[in-house]
Amino acid sequence: MYILSPQQTVKADKATIKNKGITSVDLMETAAVSCFKWLHNKLQGENSNIHVFCGIGNNGGDGLVIARHLHKHNYRVNCYIVNFSDKRTEEFIVNYNRLTKIGLKPIDINNENDFPEIGANDILVDAIFGNGLSRNPEGFTKKLIRYLDSKKVFTLAIDIPSGLFGDKSVTDAASVLKASHILTFQTPKIAFLLPENKDFVNTWEVIDIGLDQNYIESLKPKTHYTNLADIIPLYKLRNKWDHKGTFGHSLIIGGSYGKMGAVTLASKAALKIGSGLVSAYIPKCGYAILQVSVPEAMVEVDTDDVLTYFNFKTNPTVIGIGPGMGTSEKTGKGFENFIKDNKLPLVIDADGLNLLSQNQLLLNYLPKNTVLTPHPKELERLIGVWKNDYEKLEKVSQFSKKNGVIVVIKGAHTVTVNGDELYFNSTGNPALATGGSGDVLTGMITGIIAQGYEPLNAAVLGVYLHGKTADIALPATGYETFTATTVFEYLAAAILEVASKKEA
Repeated sequence: MYILSPQQTVKADKATIKNKGITSVDLMETAAVSCFKWLHNKLQGENSNIHVFCGIGNNGGDGLVIARHLHKHNYRVNCYIVNFSDKRTEEFIVNYNRLTKIGLKPIDINNENDFPEIGANDILVDAIFGNGLSRNPEGFTKKLIRYLDSKKVFTLAIDIPSGLFGDKSVTDAASVLKASHILTFQTPKIAFLLPENKDFVNTWEVIDIGLDQNYIESLKPKTHYTNLADIIPLYKLRNKWDHKGTFGHSLIIGGSYGKMGAVTLASKAALKIGSGLVSAYIPKCGYAILQVSVPEAMVEVDTDDVLTYFNFKTNPTVIGIGPGMGTSEKTGKGFENFIKDNKLPLVIDADGLNLLSQNQLLLNYLPKNTVLTPHPKELERLIGVWKNDYEKLEKVSQFSKKNGVIVVIKGAHTVTVNGDELYFNSTGNPALATGGSGDVLTGMITGIIAQGYEPLNAAVLGVYLHGKTADIALPATGYETFTATTVFEYLAAAILEVASKKEA
């Protein structure tokens, strides 16, 4: 699924109106009626007081349409016009007149004295500011947003919470409404997926309002929200003539004394995701641990406690390196020599990333489309600090383009960055916030590349499946009892969901 910028959305609206031979009022009606139907389906005629707050632009026009249909269905609805400006869009005026014509006259809000009483069980509909907002709400409008937040009632935001920007960071948190739920039009907003907005965005869903899909495709959007429909084309079905050699050979390099769990998890993940063969290159102290924990894997060893020489004899298809490896001086020197000599596809995680950040000249030796999988602190060591999440994405994009690498930024909506392309993941939950989860992801991406997937597709697919295991497991495990090894228990179910849709 694409994520459109506010500017792209405006273009898509205009193209849809032109290409479908409809008016902007028709498009607004379609969008707002979908929101009404959502609310009507939830309420089923329940006799709650519903307060619809409308701005004087097109988002306010949506609110007027919603209020009209609520009124027609005999809900107790109050509609308010927030007069932060004396300019009104044509679509707003049309729907204002339609609403008054059926007997519901909106109430003007011009200052604090006009704020209505709101009961503890009332419902608020926020249609004050839309996706095109460019500056912070001020004056009585900001005070209204604070007033509405203070009521702690269910608040439904239409398209985007008022005060939240569609394409830049919030600079005044007090001017942003905290929505209980958001009904957003056609595509998600990138703002919904960024950690800095966690206080403003609770839950949301996309309402398809029928924008011209061919035109959207012609825009060639570079920001994506990866869901099942996007994953199905990436997944490769197997046939009866395949054998283990068909699916490549993953080599996992890592481990140090006391940190053998990380490389063990990564090795098992490469195996469980379908790599035909898996080998591990580890310190000698971990030999018995890995052979017992992952008997299907082959093992080569280095010195006793830390990796030093990186002189494996295996001939792998792809190498995943870093989990539990440590950053000792000996390991750092051996890692440098390895990076300079290596020509195979790489997935680099954990201490591999930390060593790269200490010697960034090594970035020049990485094979094209090497996959890096940092958590936020590891990312900061690589690219430096950032002021906000938008700057972070811009810096990662520049880093990716400059070095020809793919960066998987792990988090609530893990985002895979390939130059200007951003792939936000739709799966996963806080159950994955547990030690070793990242090591499993490294092994999964490595094992997928081994099977012949392009590194970008492998990263996107691996992130999706990794998150999906936690979604499937949650009803049985809750957040707290889910561990990194739980991923293996639910990985088959995650893969089978994709495979069954592919075969259908």
